Amino acid sequence: MSSPESHLQSMLNHSSAGEQTLSDANTSIDELKSMVEKFVSDRSWHKYHTPKNIAISVVLEASELLEHFQWSPPASEEIDSNRHQQIAEEMCDVMAYLLSLANVLKVDMASEMAKKMRKNCQKYPTQDYDGNWKKPEPLR
Repeated sequence: MSSPESHLQSMLNHSSAGEQTLSDANTSIDELKSMVEKFVSDRSWHKYHTPKNIAISVVLEASELLEHFQWSPPASEEIDSNRHQQIAEEMCDVMAYLLSLANVLKVDMASEMAKKMRKNCQKYPTQDYDGNWKKPEPLR
């Protein structure tokens, strides 16, 4: 049986017709973290990937994502296929840095996301916030 990393590398290297490609449905967070780790490791960039540097990069890449929506009308705008691809790439840049930060800080993203969503459910109970966007009072 192959390791998740070799399975991932195989999918990245062989994306021809008929072969399985990466998708949200068949790729784990761990596989994505491994992909980012391999990219960083292959370039010997660990010395640059400090929590501070990565956090700064998350914000910079998020700003690049936001540029795609700057000066848009308040209604939902039309996004053509070229713009959609550019937005997807910026989203991936943000996610790659977040996954790199998770690697550096040894954060299990799935378990932390579950904890955070439970906290959000307490902070924004459905009966009080169904269709209501108002910011809640801080939890005490």
